[in-house]
Amino acid sequence: MTQLARWEPIREVATLTDRMNRLFDELWGRPVRRTAEEDFLAGAWVPAVDILETRDGLQVTAELPGVDPKDVEVTVENGMLTIRGERQFEKATEGESYHRVERVYGTFERSFALPSTVDAEHIEARYKNGLLILHMPKREEAKPKPVKIQVEST
Repeated sequence: MTQLARWEPIREVATLTDRMNRLFDELWGRPVRRTAEEDFLAGAWVPAVDILETRDGLQVTAELPGVDPKDVEVTVENGMLTIRGERQFEKATEGESYHRVERVYGTFERSFALPSTVDAEHIEARYKNGLLILHMPKREEAKPKPVKIQVEST
């Protein structure tokens, strides 16, 4: 039985545009970044990240199941927050053999531009239950401050 493939012209034009942009970037020597879809298809592992803004700062939560915290590095340089690390492959011991390996292993890296409101000197990181949680406080001058309204009598 033949399966029909749905034609999506808008998606194809977008894909063509992206490929042309990357071709020109390569020609002019600009760095070319892979998309998340290409990383997935290539077998690269990119941990999922949530970024939450609160009144006092930003919180970044990265899912790192099966990653030893000692294999994770967090750096801040030139306004960029970078999380990099490695999930080690669990080799079978003698008498064991894998029948299927679907989880992705290897190195990963995620980078995010930090807003100027973040106080990079006071970032805190903790690791619990496979989650890396970074708390990045806002600078005092960036926090909202209430302004008292003085009422004049007439």
